[in-house]
Amino acid sequence: MREVEAGVQRGRANPSIRTKFQTVALLAREERTRVRTATTLSESQRAEQLKRLDGIGTILAKTAALDSSLLSLLAEDAEVSDAAKDLRRDMLIAAGIELPDEPETPVEENPAPTAAARQVVPQSVISRRLADPFLAPQFETVERRTPPPRRLASWELIGPLLSSFERASSGSAACMDLPDPIPVSVPDGKQLMRHQAELVAAAADGHRTFLLADEPGLGKTAQALLAAQAANAYPLLVVVPSVVKSNWAREAAMWTPQHKSTVIQGDGDTIDGFADIVIVNYEVLDRHVGWLGDLGFRGMVLDEAHFIKNKSSQRSQHVLQLSERIRSRTTRPLLMALTGTPLINDIEDFRAIWQYLGWIDEKKPRPELLHALEETGLTPLDPGFFPAARSRVIEMGIVRRRKVEVAADIPARRIADLRVELDDEAGRSIRAAERELVQRLVSRYEQALETRGSGATDGIDHDLVRRIAAREREESAKTEENVFAMMRRIGQAKAGLAADYTAQLAHSVGKVVFFAKHVDVMDVAEKTFEKRGIRYSSIRGNQTPSARQKSIDAFVNDPDVAVVVCSLSAAGVGVNLQVASDMVLAELSWTDAEQTQAIDRVHRIGQEEPVTAWRIIASRTIDTKIVELIDSKAGLAARALDGSDEEIVESADVQVETLVALLTDALSS
Repeated sequence: MREVEAGVQRGRANPSIRTKFQTVALLAREERTRVRTATTLSESQRAEQLKRLDGIGTILAKTAALDSSLLSLLAEDAEVSDAAKDLRRDMLIAAGIELPDEPETPVEENPAPTAAARQVVPQSVISRRLADPFLAPQFETVERRTPPPRRLASWELIGPLLSSFERASSGSAACMDLPDPIPVSVPDGKQLMRHQAELVAAAADGHRTFLLADEPGLGKTAQALLAAQAANAYPLLVVVPSVVKSNWAREAAMWTPQHKSTVIQGDGDTIDGFADIVIVNYEVLDRHVGWLGDLGFRGMVLDEAHFIKNKSSQRSQHVLQLSERIRSRTTRPLLMALTGTPLINDIEDFRAIWQYLGWIDEKKPRPELLHALEETGLTPLDPGFFPAARSRVIEMGIVRRRKVEVAADIPARRIADLRVELDDEAGRSIRAAERELVQRLVSRYEQALETRGSGATDGIDHDLVRRIAAREREESAKTEENVFAMMRRIGQAKAGLAADYTAQLAHSVGKVVFFAKHVDVMDVAEKTFEKRGIRYSSIRGNQTPSARQKSIDAFVNDPDVAVVVCSLSAAGVGVNLQVASDMVLAELSWTDAEQTQAIDRVHRIGQEEPVTAWRIIASRTIDTKIVELIDSKAGLAARALDGSDEEIVESADVQVETLVALLTDALSS
């Protein structure tokens, strides 16, 4: 706040100052709410902290008085910039607090001088534009098709297309027909598996859009790089999570060494503007979207494509803008979306990915898909429309292979639940808090029935239960006693037990991967390993890419490093830890997809031992409810992509579902 005050006094309310001003205001409001509702503070402590927050508020007011344009940032309905959201997240993480829904963001090797979003054009890119005449748009004649009949023009088709994947027939896997493999030139010592070579052959045959949804661990990075080589899709833009930028550069050097890659860090001052492969992370797209859209890319790869499932987010808008720009400048560019978990919560997660690939726009299928649907001769009212429509979408380029089908030599994996008792003071406190929560839910339910005044109902009113749960979730979001906070407390209580079990495994089986969701759980584990004399490395979100890679290399290559302590959000993607075959999940994830991603850091091509993931579950707590809900949601991708006849559980907020389960159990007992 003092930095903001000094900047405004100097008459410099630049974008960086405005971002800091808004972030301080957001955090001050949140902290005031927390302090007022915290049950662990004495009245004197509460008064002292509120007094300090009042001081912050006074400085905010005086600063805004010097520059009245800042007042708009204090309004309750003020739009929070993405830069302010990023800064808020970074400050909370630096304070040891993690957010429930946002992954940790690694520090850039060359951070930008300001967190504010701004457009830049690196000098090397300007040089390339001036020097390379081959980056002009391609205006070759596009293959002309007979305009499709207008039979489906008045139909709303996006909803039925998405529904067609929920209604998948049993055993019908979501994978396009792929050609037989062709000889592929790969560097010495490298070898493609058949399923990888099939996709490369499809690109060589002229197919240009792919949703590559192979299960994690089946080598999607190599497939994408070699498909780009087969399609001569250079220059190639690769958009990735920040934690895997370095890994993509390493993979490009291994699989396509004749095509130089460059990684954008910060403002991009160090990039090679003449490289064939440009690698950029989602978090800095806002600075580079302008020149990236004009460079003349002939291909684009989106890694961990489920990152754009929220179409209203800035990252999604930038990605869609870039793909649209590439299509407008290049005839039939190569567009690939890579994700082993394309469906996190809902079939709607497909929508943004399909739009990126150019299969649909905001409201309707694009011409190629619409033409294919017209050829079926069916409408959404016809019984055969849904399987036919699903088939047409798949042939647009969905490629989904499971390990059991294409990599039979990968050993089996199993998830083993290890239940522990929390018998200490922390455990008793957690169970007491859960009892209070259940009592509050039951009380609200009974009050609602009394208010209704229509007499007793037969059995449980499940609609009312869900409304009560949703209300509790909404009202408790700003307090310390919500489901997410309880799960964090359970994770803290389990941390020592999970670390002890990991230490036992390390002594008996060798290298072990330890996954946790929160920094404080990782801290407890590392202290435990130090006391036990066990050497470990650590993968966290606040590491630079070079430090992260050093930690990975230490675990993989040093026989004395027995454990790697990993953050679920920072190490859940783009990391190869197959040197181990045992892992410990100290905390539960909120999604099956996140859990699967973590396990597949170990269970992947090259693994020679059966893999066991040990989930540490706290008995007699909501931990047991959460694990049941997470496991039940695993059916979504199985049915939509793999043709399983497993029932899809309705997508809903897991926290709400947990509250529903708690209240239902209480009313049933």
